[in-house]
Amino acid sequence: MPKTVPAFQAPGPFRADQIRPGDPYELSNGHPIHCMPTGGRGSRANLVGAALIDSDPAVESAGVDTGFALTPNTLRAPDVAVGNVTDAPGWVKGQAPPLAVEYADSGQDEAELRARIADLLAGGTRVLWVVRLVCPPRVEIHTPGLPLRVCRPGELLEAPGILRNPVPVAALFDRTAAHEATLRNLLQRKGYGDLDAVREEGQVQGREEGQTQGALIALREALLLVLAQRGLDPDPARRAAVADCTDPERLRRWLGQAAVAASLSEVFV
Repeated sequence: MPKTVPAFQAPGPFRADQIRPGDPYELSNGHPIHCMPTGGRGSRANLVGAALIDSDPAVESAGVDTGFALTPNTLRAPDVAVGNVTDAPGWVKGQAPPLAVEYADSGQDEAELRARIADLLAGGTRVLWVVRLVCPPRVEIHTPGLPLRVCRPGELLEAPGILRNPVPVAALFDRTAAHEATLRNLLQRKGYGDLDAVREEGQVQGREEGQTQGALIALREALLLVLAQRGLDPDPARRAAVADCTDPERLRRWLGQAAVAASLSEVFV
C-alpha cells in the first residue's frame, strides 16, 4: 500500500520523466509517493478482476499498473486501467484511462487513495471503481461531478461506452464468479452469446451427427477458439488430445481453465 503523503499545496520538484519504469514511485503534483508491494488477497483479486475486464468484447486495450503521465509532474498507475493503454515502452502521456480500478485492503492509506482518485478524475478518467476487500466487500463508484455510489455483491457495475457487459460486483474479487464472467466475454468475442449458445450449436450439429457427437465437436471448437483468443497456441500433442477427447466434462473443464490460464500447462491438467 502507498505510504502516507501530505496534501501538498505547492508543486514538488520532481517530473514524470525522471521516474523510470520499475521505480517504486508515483508522483502527485511533483511529490513522490512510495508504492509498496500488494498483499496476497489484494494480488489475487487484482489478477482475476483485470483478466475479466480485459476480456470484455468492447475493450481494445487494458493494463495492470500502467503508468499515466497525466501532467509533467503527475504520474499515476491505477491497479487496472481500461483504454488509452499503448503497446509501447514508457509512460502513457496526457490522457488518463476512461475506466480505472483500484483495490483497497486492510491498511489502506485513505488520504493517498483520495489523492489518487482526484488525480485520475482530473486527468480524464470517466469512471473509477474502488474495490474494498475488507468485509463487507463492496465497490465504490467515483464519477466526475456525481455523488459517490456503493454497490455490493449481487449487484452489477456498468461502464457505458467502455465495457459492453455489466460486471458482477463479486467478479472483481471472487475467483469463481470472475471465471464465469470471463468465459462469457471470451465466447462473445468469437460470436457466441454464452456457453449455452455453444451447447445449442452442438445440438444443431447433433441432428446430423448425433447429439453427443455434435456437443463434443462444439466444445472442442469453443476450446480452440478461446485458446486462440488468449494467444495460447496448443502444440500438436495437445491439439490431438482435444480432437480425441470424448469426455464432455473434461472438455468443459479445459474450456473454463482456458478462459483464465496464463499458460497451456494450466489448462491441460
